Amino acid sequence: MSKNFNKKNETLVNETIPFDKVLVIDDKGEALGVKDTFEARKMATAKGYDLVCVAPDAKPPVCRFMDYTKYRFELKRKARESRKNQKVVSLKEIWLTPVIGSNDFETKLRKGRSFLENGDKLKVTLRYRSYRMLNNEGPNMEMLDKFVEKTKDLSTVETQPKLEGRNISMLLVPLKEK
Repeated sequence: MSKNFNKKNETLVNETIPFDKVLVIDDKGEALGVKDTFEARKMATAKGYDLVCVAPDAKPPVCRFMDYTKYRFELKRKARESRKNQKVVSLKEIWLTPVIGSNDFETKLRKGRSFLENGDKLKVTLRYRSYRMLNNEGPNMEMLDKFVEKTKDLSTVETQPKLEGRNISMLLVPLKEK
């Protein structure tokens, strides 16, 4: 039986239960009624279990007879399973310039498509030099529109192109697989 108080997730067990009266549920799931905490702890010890407070915010707090170490192991196992099954989506970025060559554009496009196929979000940024902005070669959307057109089978535009300083950026997200 466990007598240690797990401060990490603050589960109330045995002597760490601060309440005077608790609603007791036995190991089979049957409610035994509202009991004094000391009496409930004695009943749990007699059956070879720990008294674990499963709902401390309820009125009265709900405590259950269970093996705390086994319960803690099951919680850790479920957390490990959920971490294993979740997909981490990262943000990748590709930089373009208004005077990029066609082969360079195709290379950037292939790299962007591979990011989208892997399930990553893609930020496409059209980067201007300050002298190009001053020479009235300012923001044109042709390059970004061309990029969107070539990746429309893999992605949708989450954030429309917007001017951020000297750059124009948009965010592409991969299509949901059905």
